[in-house]
Amino acid sequence: MTHPKTSLPSPTLLKTLVAAAALWAVSGVAQADITIGVSLPLTGPASGLGIPIGNQIKLWPTSIAGEKLKVIVLDDATDPTKGVQNAKRFVSEDKVDIVMGSVATPVAIAMADTVAEAATPHFMLSPAVLPAGKDTWAFRLPQSNAVMSHAMLQHMNKLGVKTVGFLGYTDAYGESWLKDFQAEAAALKLPIKVIATERFSRSDTAVTGQALKLVAANPDAMLIVASGSGAAMPHKAIVERGFKGKIYQTHAAASRDLMRVGGKDVEGAYVVSGPAVIADQLSDTHPSKKIAQDFVAKYEKAYGPNSRNQFAGHGYDAALVLEKIVPMALKKGKPGTPEFRAALKEATETMGRTVVAHGVLNYTKDNHWGFTTETGVILKVVNGDWKVE
Repeated sequence: MTHPKTSLPSPTLLKTLVAAAALWAVSGVAQADITIGVSLPLTGPASGLGIPIGNQIKLWPTSIAGEKLKVIVLDDATDPTKGVQNAKRFVSEDKVDIVMGSVATPVAIAMADTVAEAATPHFMLSPAVLPAGKDTWAFRLPQSNAVMSHAMLQHMNKLGVKTVGFLGYTDAYGESWLKDFQAEAAALKLPIKVIATERFSRSDTAVTGQALKLVAANPDAMLIVASGSGAAMPHKAIVERGFKGKIYQTHAAASRDLMRVGGKDVEGAYVVSGPAVIADQLSDTHPSKKIAQDFVAKYEKAYGPNSRNQFAGHGYDAALVLEKIVPMALKKGKPGTPEFRAALKEATETMGRTVVAHGVLNYTKDNHWGFTTETGVILKVVNGDWKVE
């Protein structure tokens, strides 16, 4: 029995086939999605912060620089352990190009090591403070507590505040605010001192004892460090114990949840915020006015009048940063590769002055915070609405 001859491709044809296969492989990588893993507290005590960012992410573009954007959003339930689990999944299973989150500071800090070990850019959605040398891969999208303390302290000084009572979370957000507030007061050489400190956990439903001690100390002003709707409870407790002085809240309280839950008790409260919350009240010369107005218009078209808040603004700004760094990074690597992740980090550090809804960002290799001291504005609750001071 004879078998037909099988002819092998000529060396020239073989080279052509190999080259075509290589070109197909390269093009396949080039067409890979840009994958972003986002960990948010969609449930738990910080859900009032996570849900608005999740809503804003739904309005993100579906592609950037011709590459499809794949976004994976997971709930961390305001739980550091769950946040770490999400981070491990993002870097090991999903092979993401960027990790974002969490908006809950303790969760963001817990995630940091896992993301850094994977040499993946980490855009924190909270003002999380990491030890020196530990934020090589981490960038913050919100304003730092020091930057916001700067605006708050200047306002306090203008109103003649000399003594402050502190009521804040026991976690990293509360402690970093206390530290940065005091350090900034010293740096500005202002005669403002914290004379009493009390703390509470995010899950607490009452702070009666703490409020009594602080009111008895009789400071000129109170600084409450809490977030979302949870910021209303300690505020009400201070007012109900008869405090008549000024009460300040941090940028984690720059949400209408404060007024919705706090009602008349939060009238007259001062809240430090980024400019995105009050786009319509910014001067025409403010660099963020047009961008902040765009954020407000699009967000409130999707989610209703007065639905804007500090946190959704960070979600909007995140997309602006992506639209700037992705085209830069694509020149040095393809999505899904270590080269692309390294290029994204380098692009963020070198993207230069970038106007966003919350102010002006300018990351550098040595500064992964971005915002300058000009970003903070003081809002006052007047008739259940925000008014710029």
